[in-house]
Amino acid sequence: MINYETYCKIRDYHERERLTIAQIARTLGVHAQTVAKWVKRSEFRARQPAPRTSRLDPFKAQIVRLLETHPYSAQQIFQRLREEGFEGGFTILKDYVRKVRPVRREAFLKLSFTPGECAQLDWGEYGSIGVGSTRRRLSFFIMVLCYSRLMYVEFTVSQTMEHFLAAHEHAFAAFHGIPTRLMIDNLKSAVLQRVVGEAPVFNARYLDFSRHWGFEITACNVRKGNEKGRVENGVGYVKKNLLNGLDFLDFSAVNPAAQVWLDTIANVRIHGETHQRPVDLFIEEEPRLRPLNPMRYDIASIKSQRASKQFRVTLDTNRYSVPAEYASQRVTLKATPDWVCVYHQDKLIARHVRTYDRRQDIEDPDHPKALLAQRRNAREQRLLMRFLSLSRHAQVYYEGIEQRRLNPRHHLRKIVALSEIYGVDAVDRAIQDGIAFHAYSCEYIANILEMRARALPEPGALHLTRRQDLLDIEIAAPDLSPYEINDDET
Repeated sequence: MINYETYCKIRDYHERERLTIAQIARTLGVHAQTVAKWVKRSEFRARQPAPRTSRLDPFKAQIVRLLETHPYSAQQIFQRLREEGFEGGFTILKDYVRKVRPVRREAFLKLSFTPGECAQLDWGEYGSIGVGSTRRRLSFFIMVLCYSRLMYVEFTVSQTMEHFLAAHEHAFAAFHGIPTRLMIDNLKSAVLQRVVGEAPVFNARYLDFSRHWGFEITACNVRKGNEKGRVENGVGYVKKNLLNGLDFLDFSAVNPAAQVWLDTIANVRIHGETHQRPVDLFIEEEPRLRPLNPMRYDIASIKSQRASKQFRVTLDTNRYSVPAEYASQRVTLKATPDWVCVYHQDKLIARHVRTYDRRQDIEDPDHPKALLAQRRNAREQRLLMRFLSLSRHAQVYYEGIEQRRLNPRHHLRKIVALSEIYGVDAVDRAIQDGIAFHAYSCEYIANILEMRARALPEPGALHLTRRQDLLDIEIAAPDLSPYEINDDET
C-alpha cells in the first residue's frame, strides 16, 4: 500500500515526463505491478482496514442514550452495562465515553481594570517554620494591584483576624494609597455566608474596617478562583520563585528576605501579560489610589477571660502575667500581632510583647511585687506578735529599738531566736535590764544571756585559823581630818 505522496509522483512521471512503468518502478523503488495499478486509477483512495469487532459494539447505542439523558460518569455506565451482560473491561468503555462525550473546557472572559480600580488578595501556605522552641505553619498574605500587577507579600504564622487586618494596613502603606475595591475569596475573615444567587453576608468586623479605609468589598463566586486570577497566579509565583529551595532557620528572617525579593525581582520583572515592569505601571496607577486615612483602626482582637490564681491570662497556649491583685478577676484581653494588652474596667494593667512560641510563661517582674510585699508584711507582723509575747516590757523595748536602730526587724528576729535557746524567762529578765540601762540591741540581750548562763566555779570551804595572835588583831581608828570642812571655806 502506497501513500498519497507516492501516488502523486507516479501520476507526474507517467503524464508529464512520459516515463514507462518500468522506469517509474526503478525510480521510486516500487514494484511494476503496483505502478501499473495506480496509473489506471484516476484518484487516490487509501485502503480501509477491515473493521474490528468489539464486545462494546452491542452496547454503544445504549451508551449514547444514557449520556443524552444524564451526564453519567464512565463508572456509572460501566456498572449499568455489567448488569445487562457486558463482559468487557472498564478502559475500553472509558475511551468510548471520552470519544462520544469530549471533555468540556470551561472558557473564561479576560478581565480588564483601570488604574486604582481594584486589588486582589489571598492567603497562601508553605510548610512550617521554627519559632522559638516549636514549629508553626508558615502562611503568607498577598495583595496584587490589578492594573500594574504591583505585589505586596507578608509572612505570618497565624491567619487570625488581627493578622489579616494588619496585613491590609501594611499593604496600603506600601502602595501609598488604597484601591477603590478589593476582590477576595470567601474567607471566613471576610465572608460569613455565601449562597448562590444571594448577596454575600460579610464579616461585620471586616465591613467596619472597609468603611474606615474607604474601599468596597467584592467577593468572588463560590469555587470561582478564576475571578481573581491575578492573585492566584501571584500565590503560585511566590511559592515557585521565592520559597522553592529556600530553607529558613527562623521566622525572623522571612519577611526581610521577602521585601528584598519584592524590590529586586517580583516588582521589577517584565510581566508576562503586560510586558512591562510593575513598578513602571505603578507610576501611572499610584495617583489614582485613594489617600490613606490618618486615623488608625483598632485591629486588636478582644476577648474576656478570668485571670488564674497565679495571676495569668492565656493566649495561644502562652501565659501572660497581670498584677497579683487581679488574680481570679475577670479582665479584657486585647491582642495585636505585636502586643498583648490586658485591661480591667477600662484600665490598662499589663502590656507584653506577643510571643509565637508555645507554652511559654511571660512575667513582668513588677507584677508579683505587691503579693511579695503583702507576704513580707504578714511575716513581720507574726514576728512582732511573737516578740511582744516574750515579756510584758517587750513593747517598751521594741519602741526603744525602733528609735535607735535602722533595722528593728533584724534585732527582733535574733531576740526571738535567743528565747528558743535560753528560755522566755531569761529573755524577759534581759529585756528588763536593757530598759534599765537604755541598751536596745540584740547584741546586748545576747551578751547578758551568755554571761548569766556561764557556769561559775564553786567557792571553797572557809577554814578559820586557831592561832591566837592572828585572831586578836587591833585596827587603828581611821583619820577623818582630810574630810573636815573649815568655816572659812564655807
